[in-house]
Amino acid sequence: MTTLPAGCRIVVQTQNSLQQVVVSVGMQAFPPFRSEGQRPAARRRAAAAVSLLAAVGALALVAAGLLSSPLRLPLALIALCIALMAAWTALVHHGTRRVLAGVVAVVALVGLVALLDLRSIVRIFFVIVLVLVSAATARVALAHDLAPATFDSRKVGPTRSGVLLMNPWSGGGKVDRFDLAAEARRRGVTPVVLRRGDDLRALAEQAVDTGADVIGMAGGDGSQALVADVARRHDVAFVCVPAGTRNHFALDLGLDRADVVAALDAYGDALERRIDLATIGDRVFVNNASMGVYATVVQSEAYRDAKLATTAQLLPDLLGPAAPPFDLRFHRPGGNGGTSADLVLVSNDVYRLESMSGFGTRPRIDDGVLGVVTVAVDRARDLPALVAAEATGRIRRFPGYREWTTPDFVVDSGQSLVDVGVDGEALRLAPPLRFRSLPGALRVRIPVDSPGTSQPASRHAGPGRTAAELVRVLGGRPPLLTPRG
Repeated sequence: MTTLPAGCRIVVQTQNSLQQVVVSVGMQAFPPFRSEGQRPAARRRAAAAVSLLAAVGALALVAAGLLSSPLRLPLALIALCIALMAAWTALVHHGTRRVLAGVVAVVALVGLVALLDLRSIVRIFFVIVLVLVSAATARVALAHDLAPATFDSRKVGPTRSGVLLMNPWSGGGKVDRFDLAAEARRRGVTPVVLRRGDDLRALAEQAVDTGADVIGMAGGDGSQALVADVARRHDVAFVCVPAGTRNHFALDLGLDRADVVAALDAYGDALERRIDLATIGDRVFVNNASMGVYATVVQSEAYRDAKLATTAQLLPDLLGPAAPPFDLRFHRPGGNGGTSADLVLVSNDVYRLESMSGFGTRPRIDDGVLGVVTVAVDRARDLPALVAAEATGRIRRFPGYREWTTPDFVVDSGQSLVDVGVDGEALRLAPPLRFRSLPGALRVRIPVDSPGTSQPASRHAGPGRTAAELVRVLGGRPPLLTPRG
């Protein structure tokens, strides 16, 4: 028999021969929401129509240009189909597979141009544009159904008193560029723009104290974490608006980072789910905290403007044969004594990492665990292999790479202060550093029509089925794509 944790209950209701299971944590109940079996939204059906029409239009342009050349026509059509499928593949995959698919798409387009009459510059231009439009709109039409079908979510109505905090300096000034204050007011949301010297946490607390039932943050991940902490302490819903530079948190929530304004739709009819947060001491973070070589690199003033060049320049000094080892002590599962490493990364749930920077993606943010990654380097022989693994995004294959999950984790050191990069911010903190997962701590809202999945969740979509799935969406039926975690 399985024993439920205190505060949890399962309610089973039978209605019209259908059972609905609701798992309730505390006072909040979230019936499982699955995109499977639901009629696609009008926006996604329109995107499917545009994608298919653009593909057909590209084929028609190629055919019209080559009717007088029957030998070149089949080759050109094959090249166009390859370009379309490769472009679709690049949009629903990540890392090496995305790069390879992008290369194939470019090569196929070059071959297509060579087959076409080079004097038809306008025709060539429109064929390329139609291929790109078809690929981009296919992503909009299908990404929502590629999300893991197991996350718990519920539909909620518009906010009664929403507040959006905004950092006007984040992301190169995205708040002003997208006129987010006016867009928020248009949706009945109160905008609060930070000024020099303002205390962001105090402003978030003030918003809750004055009756906000939903608070959001338009800014980078460090600001997102701070406002999310206020939201979870008061159990109010949170909205993430990707107005920072990289917006890793928004990516893993399944938001379209390129469409900043669309994130504001979460203040209207939306999907609400509970996700995890994590802490280092009493500080909340939404992504990860890194110690060791990468945390030292980000302390460099040159890093923000030239990340790759700065990393390549500093790695030999930090990990070369003459470099002293990093003093980072921790216990691995099954280990009897303390262990050290040159890099320790602790994340809010598990990342699929590409590099030591922690830049990767998470299939889920509700597993209730910390993801721990350590990298140990043999300075006499491993540095070239490490640089190659870092440069190619294959750090997981480096021999000194280890990973596991745990609900809590402690890193100690003989240093008085340890360099730590927390959600991309460079800090120096006194050891021991105590990490803890906060399962289901935050109520987060996302727009109903957002993509709804991070790239890892959609990476298994096969290009051969894309056209058939687009036809299903256009006809108002959910795709049959089977996501895998």
